Amino acid sequence: MEAKPFDANLGDLVERFCKADPTAVAWVFFDGDETLTRHDVFDRVTRLASSLSRIGVGKGTHVALMMPNISAFPVTWLALARLGAVMVPVNVRYTTSELGYVLTDSEAEFLVIDSALLGVFNALEKRPASLTNERIVVHGEGGDPGTHRWHDLIATGTSGYAPPWSVTADDLMNIQYTSGTTGFPKGCMQPQLYWLTMGRVAAHRDGLELKNILIAQPFFYMDPQWLTLLAMEQDGTTYVAAQPSITRFIDWVHRHQIHFCIFPELVYRQPERPDDGKSALRRIATYGHTKSIHADLERRFNVVAREGFGMTEVGSALSVPLEATHMVGSGVCGVPSAFRECRVVDESGNDVEQGEIGELVVRGPGIFKGYYKKPEANAASFFGDWFRTGDLFLQDNNGYFTIVGRLKDMIRRSGENIAAREVEAALITIEGVEDAAAVPVRDPARGEEVKAYVILKPGYSREKVTPDVILSEAARTLAAFKVPRYLEYVEDLPRTPSQKIKKDVLKALKPDPRVGSWDRVDKVWR
Repeated sequence: MEAKPFDANLGDLVERFCKADPTAVAWVFFDGDETLTRHDVFDRVTRLASSLSRIGVGKGTHVALMMPNISAFPVTWLALARLGAVMVPVNVRYTTSELGYVLTDSEAEFLVIDSALLGVFNALEKRPASLTNERIVVHGEGGDPGTHRWHDLIATGTSGYAPPWSVTADDLMNIQYTSGTTGFPKGCMQPQLYWLTMGRVAAHRDGLELKNILIAQPFFYMDPQWLTLLAMEQDGTTYVAAQPSITRFIDWVHRHQIHFCIFPELVYRQPERPDDGKSALRRIATYGHTKSIHADLERRFNVVAREGFGMTEVGSALSVPLEATHMVGSGVCGVPSAFRECRVVDESGNDVEQGEIGELVVRGPGIFKGYYKKPEANAASFFGDWFRTGDLFLQDNNGYFTIVGRLKDMIRRSGENIAAREVEAALITIEGVEDAAAVPVRDPARGEEVKAYVILKPGYSREKVTPDVILSEAARTLAAFKVPRYLEYVEDLPRTPSQKIKKDVLKALKPDPRVGSWDRVDKVWR
C-alpha cells in the first residue's frame, strides 16, 4: 500500500474514478432520492469549479461550506479540491455565535450555504467584512440581492474544467475544526495528501472488496469525507442518509447491501431482529465500543468488527487487523496504520518502558500541518515531528496499543468532541455566574454527558439563577449537544497553586457524579 504512488491531487483521483466507468452509480442520497452516476459527479464538480473560479475562488481561497447531507456538499468539496482552494466545513447545528467564531477564525473569504441555514448567518451581529453578497453562494431558494445561486453556477459552468495552475498533494485542502486538546475549536490544516492517504488506508487496509459504503454521519465531519474517498478507491458506491438514525440503520444496511460502515454501538443496543445476521456486511468499524459486547456483536450481525484509533489531526493512526481474532473483546485500538508511526512517551517525549502508560505520539506523511493561526497550540502539540495526541496509551509485548485515558480536557458525547473550556466560557457570561467547570459523566447511551459545576456571584441566589435560567442561556450560544445535562451549584472549586481547576479532584468527589445535580433531561434533582 505504501509503495504505490498516489494521485497527484484529489482532482486526479476523482477524474480517474469517474472516467473509469462513467455510467456506474457513484452516489445515492436515498432520503432525498438523488442518484448520481460517475459522469454526473465529474460533470458537476468540474462545472462548479469553473464557475467558482470565475467569481474569484482560486488556489488557497478559504471557502466556508454549511450544508446538510445532500449531494451538493461533496460536489462543492471536490470542486474546491480541483481548484486547490480550501474548504472550511461548518456544523449545521451551530448557533450564530459559533458560526461567527468559525468564519472569523478561519478567515473565510467565501461562504457556500444552504438556504435553510441562512437565518443563522443573517443573525450575525457583525458579518466578516470579506463576506459581501458577491462572495456568498446559496443552495436553494433565497438569499440577498447579489448573492450567487449554487444551481446557476452548475448550469453556467464548463464541464471538464481544469484550472490553469498546478495543484499538488501538499496544498491545503481543509481547515477542519475540532475541539482538539484544550480551548475553543481549532482549525486543523489538512493537505490534499491527508485525504489521499485516508482514502487509500480505509479502502485497502484489509484487502477486502468493499463496494457499497454507508454514510450515516453529517458531511461536515471527517468520516463522510474519507468514506467517499474509500468508495472511489474501491470503485464502489456510497449510500448517504440525510440524518443519523439508530432505528433505521439496519434497514439501510439490508436495503442497500452495504459492505462497510461505521457501526454505532447504539444499533447493537436495539432489540435483536431475526435478519440481523443476514446482511451483506463484510467489515464494520467499531470505534470506542464497549469491549464486553464485541464478540456478541460479531455473532449477532455475522460480521467482522474491528477497533481503531484516529484523530482529525492525523487521520487513521491505529487499527486492529482483520486476522486478529484473538483480540476480539480485548479493547485494544490496534497497531500503527499504513503511513503512520506510533510511540508511547513520557512528558518529555522519551519512550516509556513497554507496558507502561504514557502519551501516544504519531507521525507520518500527510498528517495535518498544524492549527490555523494557533502558534502556541502548535508548539505545545508536537515533539519535533511527532504529534502529541493528548491520549494515554500503553503498548503490550505484541505491539498492540490500548487507550487508557486522556490528558486533554474534553468531553465526548455521542461521537461529538466538546471542549470543556468552551462550555465554561459560555456559562461564565451568564448574569450571576461567577465561575464554572465542565466535566464528563459516564452515560450508557451517549458515552459521556456534560456536567457543569457553577459558582454564583455574591448577592445571587439559586432561586433567582435557577438551573433553567442557566441552561436556557447557555443554549443561546452553545450547540444543543454542548449544553450540560447535569448542573450542580458549589461554593468553591478545587484548584492548583496557579489557580487552575483540578478536574481530577472534581471528578473524584463523589462515586456517582450525578448526585446533587439538576438533570436537564429528566427534570429532577439527583
